This record gives sequence, structure tokens and C-alpha cells, in this order.
Amino acid sequence: MSPTHSLPQPLRHILFDLDGTLVDSVRITCAIIDSMLAARGLAHRADPALARAMDAVGGAAMIATVMGPHCRDVDAELAEFRARHALAPTPPDLAFPGVASALGRLAAAGIGLGICSNKPQPLCDRILADLGLAGAFACIIGSRPGRPRKPDPDAAWQALAIMRADPATSLYVGDSSVDVATARAAGLPIALVGWGYGLAAARAAAPQAPVLHDLAVLADHAAG
Repeated sequence: MSPTHSLPQPLRHILFDLDGTLVDSVRITCAIIDSMLAARGLAHRADPALARAMDAVGGAAMIATVMGPHCRDVDAELAEFRARHALAPTPPDLAFPGVASALGRLAAAGIGLGICSNKPQPLCDRILADLGLAGAFACIIGSRPGRPRKPDPDAAWQALAIMRADPATSLYVGDSSVDVATARAAGLPIALVGWGYGLAAARAAAPQAPVLHDLAVLADHAAG
């Protein structure tokens, strides 16, 4: 059975999570934490598996967990992490394989695309711009002061409103149990990506959700 058989038809709009869904951001996360630790003369290095497990949570909780006993003041560590992140170059191959071409096909087909992420808004904007992907999206909604974080549906609802999207013909694509909860709270069907950081937990939370191993199938589905 096709992984898209249960998706909306027609499909007019898609909201994407960013980290772990479209981009392999843990590469940057670990590099920044490693640089923070090295600056203190510490040999400890970030565990990529642990960073992937905490990615959907993000923020202070992720920093505290990945830095472990070397985390001193979590608010200060998070501030330093974000300051370093703002200056860190975006690897040109940060998007997962096939993402750029699939987004291009979807946008060319007239499918409205949006981002719904817990990553700070400026970082969402910069990474997508650096990768040449920003133009594919009608809206990019990241975290900012005063905006509830996922799984609160507020960001998803904002994106739908900006795109003038009907939830009945819209889809949420993510990789984590946080994304599953966000989609449910927003009243949207969800599809999961097979390479996602939090796929196992997401599948446990939504066992009937289709798992996509190539985003190109969304373009095929939208074409009817």
C-alpha cells in the first residue's frame, strides 16, 4: 500500500518541521557544543545520538542533557550556544538527500509550503536562506519570545492562517512525538520522515501515520 494513501486529496498545503525533518541540524549542534567545551579545555565531546534524541525538545533541556555535568548555568550555556550558532557557517549539504529537489517540485506545482519549528526564528531564516530553500516557503514560523513552543498548536495555526490554508487539505510533516502532538492539537494529519531523529517515538505515538522515505512522493501525490 502506498505510504500516501491516507493523505489529504487534494493536497494544497504542507507544514514541515525543520530539524531532523528537512535538515541534519545535529551536525551543527554537536560542533558548537564541542567548541564550547574545547574552549574550557575539556576533552568531553557531544554525543550525536543523545543530541538527536533531545532535538525535538531543544532549548535549555537539550543543552543541559548534551553537555551533561559540564553544563554550569543552563541559561548562560544556551545563550552562548545561540550566539555561536548565529555565527556558525551552514554546511551546504545540511539538507537531507532529496529535500531540495522535492521542495522545488512541490512549490512549482503550486503547493503552499510552510515551516513550523521550535528553532529560534533568526536561525530558521538564516539556515533556509543559506541553503537556498527559503524561497520555497510561503511562511517560516520559528520560536521567539512570547510565542508558545510546539506541541502548542499556535505556531501551526499561525502558519495556516498566513497561507490561508484549509486544514482539510493540509498536511504536517515531521519526525518526532512533539510533531505528532503538534499536528493533533492543530487538527492536521501527519506524515513522518523515515530518516527522522525521533522516528521510533513518533511511530509509537502515531502508529497509523505514513512514513515517507522520499519527499518526492508528496509531489507525486499532489499531482494526483
